[in-house]
Amino acid sequence: MALVVGLTGGIASGKSTVSNLLKEKGFPVIDADLESRFAVEVGEPAYHEIVTYFGQEVLLENKEIDRAKLGNVVFHDEEKRMKLNSIVHPDVRRRMNEKREQAIKNGEKLIVLDIPLLFESKLTHMVEKTLLVYVDEQTQLKRLMARNHFTEEEALARVHSQMPLKDKIELSDAMIDNNGTIEETKRQLSEILQLWGISYE
Repeated sequence: MALVVGLTGGIASGKSTVSNLLKEKGFPVIDADLESRFAVEVGEPAYHEIVTYFGQEVLLENKEIDRAKLGNVVFHDEEKRMKLNSIVHPDVRRRMNEKREQAIKNGEKLIVLDIPLLFESKLTHMVEKTLLVYVDEQTQLKRLMARNHFTEEEALARVHSQMPLKDKIELSDAMIDNNGTIEETKRQLSEILQLWGISYE
């Protein structure tokens, strides 16, 4: 029997680090962000809907969607963000479900769905267990500013546009405290998986 785990976190919480640790051990990780990129590639149904709604100005010269430009449009406009999500999210869910079913057929013991907005988008029905990668807000801000060269104001805007990580703790089946070293993160991941009957060795 496969165990399907929803991996989540917040911006700059270190979710990708945990995702990579799982991939290194050979566990299949189905990444919502990656699937959302595939969903809006030229010629895909979601691509046509986005161009129809947002217009040609969100396209690059090669006709691909300019993700940065589209991101700026929706970041400051709640209605447009909801519209974009209503176009992209159903397609992303379909793609993830197909890959999950394939992994189950392949006899995988653990299948990880990497979904940043697992709780916000109410997608917990897609998984059996939820695993949160947590950092405190100061660490989150510091990492985000260093990684994306944001000012503190820009970083705060990004962090505050998401559900606070502390609010996700009680919603999660397990939590990795990622404020420390990579070794501490690995140890916590191993312990959680063993509790769930999955060998991480």
